Amino acid sequence: MRQQIVAGNWKMNKTLEEGLELTKNILEKVEKPKGLVVIAPPLTHLRDVGKMLKVRKHFHLAAQNCHHEEKGAFTGEVSADMVASVGGEFVIIGHSERRQYFKEKNDVLAQKVNVVLARGMRPIFCCGEPLHIREVDTHVGYVAKQLKASLFHLHEEDFRKVVIAYEPIWAIGTGRTATSEQAQEMHHAIRVLVAKKYGKTVANDTTILYGGSCNAQNAPELFAQPDVDGGLIGGASLKADDFAAIVAALK
Repeated sequence: MRQQIVAGNWKMNKTLEEGLELTKNILEKVEKPKGLVVIAPPLTHLRDVGKMLKVRKHFHLAAQNCHHEEKGAFTGEVSADMVASVGGEFVIIGHSERRQYFKEKNDVLAQKVNVVLARGMRPIFCCGEPLHIREVDTHVGYVAKQLKASLFHLHEEDFRKVVIAYEPIWAIGTGRTATSEQAQEMHHAIRVLVAKKYGKTVANDTTILYGGSCNAQNAPELFAQPDVDGGLIGGASLKADDFAAIVAALK
């Protein structure tokens, strides 16, 4: 079922004390969300933040990452099973920073999708193109390869549990800005790709979030686009007022 979602990705920010204070403020300021609110704190905060979120309907807990193997000698890593055991409901997979800094490839991301689904959680799968791809106008094909390699192996029943987040990497930290029209173009293209694989009904039911520097100022225009179902929020999720304003912009 297609849902409106705002997901806050705190990245490597906030101590536990600071994170709990931020969660408290978000819960106070977001009273009646029109969709789901997902919070992705650092892994060390999952259980404590999750306990606070449980008291409110429509609030859900996410991890920012997990390992692609079920368990084993992978020092410093965290498994999907571990995330689920502390209340995780969603896991962000394939974020552009993971792809860039940790060299995560599409085949490994497909394995992550599999283990997350196997533990009863929902992947928030990130896709998007860098600047040099956008400049030569091959961005749709580039994103299509990401989807085909990491998601389109799934049976329909499992694919329906996936949330897709489009990240225009070319517009993040480059001084360039993605317009709402450009966001809509790519979200629509992604929905068409899903329709070709799984049919129009599944495509229309698929939640596609925008993950390119969404903030309180541009969220209303972005979320008004017919194929934009919410946002994966980075920096703006670290301030309760800004995050609440973005949630309020949901259709």
